[in-house]
Amino acid sequence: MRLYIAEKPSMAAEIAKCLPGPVSRKDGYINTGGGIITWGYGHILRQAEPDEYDPKYGKWRAEDLPIIPQSWKLLVADSCKKQFEIIKNLIDQASEIVHAGDPDREGQLLIDEVLDYVNNQKPVRRILLNALDEQSIKKAINSLRDNQDFYNLKQSALARTRADWLIGMNLSRAYTLAAQQAGHRTTLPVGRVKTPTLALVVRREREIEGFKQADYFTVKADFGHDDTVFTAYWKPRENQPGLDTEGRLADKSIAQALLEMLQAATEPAAVILCETTEKKEPQRLPLALSTLQVMAGKKFGYDPQLVLDTAQKLYEKKLTTYPRSDCEFLPESQHDDAGVILQNLIGLAHTELAGWSGKAEPMTKSRAWNDKKITAHHAIIPTVERCNFATLSDTERNIYFLVAQAYIAQFYPVHVFDQTRAELDYAGERFTANGRIIKELGWKEVYSAEVEEKKEDDSTTLPPMAKGDQPLFVKASAEKKSTKAPGRFTAATLLAAMKEIHKYVKNPDLKKQLKDVAGIGTEATRATIIKELTERGFLREETKKKYLKPTEPAYLLVDILPEEITYPDFTALWEDILHQMAAGNASLDTFLGQQARFASSLCTKAKGAAIPLKGEHHCPRCRKGVLQLRNGKHGKFWGCSRYPACRGSYDDKNDKPDIPQQAKGQGQGQG
Repeated sequence: MRLYIAEKPSMAAEIAKCLPGPVSRKDGYINTGGGIITWGYGHILRQAEPDEYDPKYGKWRAEDLPIIPQSWKLLVADSCKKQFEIIKNLIDQASEIVHAGDPDREGQLLIDEVLDYVNNQKPVRRILLNALDEQSIKKAINSLRDNQDFYNLKQSALARTRADWLIGMNLSRAYTLAAQQAGHRTTLPVGRVKTPTLALVVRREREIEGFKQADYFTVKADFGHDDTVFTAYWKPRENQPGLDTEGRLADKSIAQALLEMLQAATEPAAVILCETTEKKEPQRLPLALSTLQVMAGKKFGYDPQLVLDTAQKLYEKKLTTYPRSDCEFLPESQHDDAGVILQNLIGLAHTELAGWSGKAEPMTKSRAWNDKKITAHHAIIPTVERCNFATLSDTERNIYFLVAQAYIAQFYPVHVFDQTRAELDYAGERFTANGRIIKELGWKEVYSAEVEEKKEDDSTTLPPMAKGDQPLFVKASAEKKSTKAPGRFTAATLLAAMKEIHKYVKNPDLKKQLKDVAGIGTEATRATIIKELTERGFLREETKKKYLKPTEPAYLLVDILPEEITYPDFTALWEDILHQMAAGNASLDTFLGQQARFASSLCTKAKGAAIPLKGEHHCPRCRKGVLQLRNGKHGKFWGCSRYPACRGSYDDKNDKPDIPQQAKGQGQGQG
């Protein structure tokens, strides 16, 4: 008997439809002529809590840290006990098992861990369901792979989940206890990805608070050549006085003197360099989840979680492929579906998608079609199922639009333009001008409504010029500008920052190394992390644009933690190792050993963390804690927040501690 184990009931139902009949639904599984399909509910097994390793960990104590499991323990989740027994019994009866988890790191683990838990020895195949339409499922059933091919992906998932446990369980306890000893009545959740993400928002807010506006001047000159007037921008010399730290001209008097000198000069300008290069811009790649989330945030104002939820709905409606993908490429075999998909999009009458699809050339093959870039999943694209916009919500229509738009662009030519760069010398000063002439709009026709950012010195047209030509000076001007504070994060831009984390690392040597790393967190978890930070009161959304601002607990958490956990350097490096592990180039045991040592060192640092005291009455005995009102067997009393390290205690008098005048370094009273 062949047993399919799907990640969730909806996926099991779709697989059952594509297997030969007869089909009969049972309690916890489906019988078909082609095998039995059962399902989980996400993770059926959960990581054990510290007190499930040892009851003493039920009470949080600094002396017990770090907690490092010698043998990792999984437990059946209470809500899944019945379904687990059904799966276990079916595994016992099966002759072959098909792993039908989602085609990503987490999906690989949650079925594998069940098979390992029951010590399965039966052969296991792997089905990769990147889409749930009938054609895709049948193709996947006929293309099963050996599950052992995905062993490294499972190791990577194990590394991620165990590292998160080590950091989260230990550092949350260590720094919560340290904060409570300083009088803060709070719980501080620390996360390997969550904390550096929160720190990005805290640091950005402090940049804004400390920002001081400064003026600077952009000097430009108009020149005439062959009956065409064009603008060139002044470029200061290396030793130019009056520049700010960013190389901008900040001195008004120098700007004015420069203008007067340029206006008074009489000699002609000289072209010292003029070069034109034909440039080709390849088609924008199809969408990974994070790209889709960022685009939907900018275009429609959607938060990342809404985008993920909507993409999941479209996937379950069989209209788009698997949403939790970090891949922007497509398998070459998928190109065969182009004609059908484009024809379906033409059928979406009265939409831009129909018009663009009608002009698309199905035989065009962009750089997106590349088997070497495909792992367990591929970019999000429309399926061969015909979409009926009338049945979709506005949000679903908008997300489908973005997915289809990116797909259509693959069947347009590359964008071709001539880029001209000219340098001029006038009155001993250097000026540069840039021009661009579009030769073939290509795929940008699909994105023509989008406004592209242009450099301020990128003029639209330049006259034909050659080195040695002498354009005529027309006039010079200086435009006063002001520096702007950095913008606050929104959920979409914070997600983009997590994706491009190399821009925010502290160590400059790591920036280049981490440029190609896929950020911190995963496509599936980034939106959830941002949502959790908001729901737990560390971030709040403000104004219609939903800017994210940190709350008081956020500042406390980021301020008391060491930089190793608040800057993304280490986390980004670890994500890189997880990707290497998925490729078979890193060791699970080595990685977890590093994580254990890291957690241990930060637990030690927590004991000496400098945390501001919170409370009106500082303890006169230890001077490191605050007095807090408590109930004892003799009634109310005030005790030190650092108990039992400090046993200072004082009677209550009118809701205040009754501290004798002579209590300088010693406290007295009752406990």
